Amino acid sequence: MRNLRTAFGLLTTLPFGMPGDWRPGDSGRAGIWYPLVGVVIGGLTWLIWLALTLYFPPLIVGLLTLLVWVCLTGGLHLDGLADCCDGLLGSATIERRLEIMKDPQLGTFGGIGLTLILMLKAAALSLLAPSSGLAIILAATISRWLILPASLLPLAHMGGMGADFSSGFRRSAIFIIAILPLGLAFLLGMQGFWAVLAALLAAAAVLGLAYTRINGVTGDVFGLLVEVTETVILLSFTIGVK
Repeated sequence: MRNLRTAFGLLTTLPFGMPGDWRPGDSGRAGIWYPLVGVVIGGLTWLIWLALTLYFPPLIVGLLTLLVWVCLTGGLHLDGLADCCDGLLGSATIERRLEIMKDPQLGTFGGIGLTLILMLKAAALSLLAPSSGLAIILAATISRWLILPASLLPLAHMGGMGADFSSGFRRSAIFIIAILPLGLAFLLGMQGFWAVLAALLAAAAVLGLAYTRINGVTGDVFGLLVEVTETVILLSFTIGVK
């Protein structure tokens, strides 16, 4: 249960708290629970979305649902998204890119990336059909499962949360916990299948960009991975909506 508590403490603002005796590799040992945390985040967001659809027009539903989603995660992955946009998209050496990603100040590319992702998510949430609400849970779950295989890639630098995760993570967890996102995709039928495929392609693009730009992954890259794949999943369920 210690690892489960660690997973909730790292990925959410829910009142689970972090274990007081943090040990190196704890974030990786908690990795097997990340998709389950995604189910909880997605489930709570989905319930709020359902309630809001009863009282508000679609645009307000999308914006308020996104606000709840961000509050549940504390904007953790959005921070990684902004850092990666600033560091990976500009012209610089690998060392300089890593320095930019560590810098807490928000740059132009980071601001643009944050704005686009938040706008796309809000728009997608406002357009979701009632029968596609489970897409919210799928997005929150598979995006966190994707962190697990991504952690097998080389590290861009030997420090930070990415290194801590990799040092404690066990590869067998990738296959054990995959039942959660796959089960959700099955419940959503062919739309779920295509959404998962789209998420895998988006993940490959994100990780390919990181490997090309900084020769590996970091904790910020994991945040970028979560945000991009969540957005792609949601957008896939709006195809054909007019």
